[in-house]
Amino acid sequence: MNSPPIGLTVPPPTSDARLRRTMLVMLGLVSMFNYIDRTVLSVLQEPIKRELGLSDGQLGLLTGLAFALFYATLSLPIARLADRFNRRNIIAASLATWSGMTALSGLATGFGSLVAFRIGVALGEAGSVPASHSIIADYYPPEKRVTALALWGLALPAGIMFGYASGGWIASALGWRLAFGVIGVAGVALAPLMLLLVKEPVRLRRRMARLPWAKRCFSCGDCGPIASC
Repeated sequence: MNSPPIGLTVPPPTSDARLRRTMLVMLGLVSMFNYIDRTVLSVLQEPIKRELGLSDGQLGLLTGLAFALFYATLSLPIARLADRFNRRNIIAASLATWSGMTALSGLATGFGSLVAFRIGVALGEAGSVPASHSIIADYYPPEKRVTALALWGLALPAGIMFGYASGGWIASALGWRLAFGVIGVAGVALAPLMLLLVKEPVRLRRRMARLPWAKRCFSCGDCGPIASC
């Protein structure tokens, strides 16, 4: 039978639930560091302002425009890269980039260097979310995908919570410069684990192209992945 029954979907790249859970935990940790590194500057504004002599307007640019402008404009081109290249490697490289820039923020000597490091954080974080969505979609079948994305999404409030808590605690104990350093180095250390523990899944289109009925669907281009040609 060349045509699939209506509603048939292609199985995920692996039936190993442990691999799927490991992938989801790792992406959740990466996403947590995304939001920790994004929010920690807000926690450390006052000691930074005092030491570097920054104005309220400069702090506003650092926490708002300097990050948001580059994050928004770079997300689309990096997402295009995730459509074509290894998504796990893109996420690991993004994590190492923004975490490294967070650590370097502790060496800032003024407004200009902080802006440069903040742009680096935005560049790294712009590559994480699109690639993570894509990997989760390829690891989980449709009936489990929404739950997986919801669990991954819990990293947002968790990351913000840990960002405010850890940033404030480390800053009070060691100072704002070491707070940036400790949080940044922790994120850099996570990048090799991402490469080690997460496997790049075969993309859905490539898995479907191996099936006889799907080859005809793709060749005619008039039907979706579960339609009957």
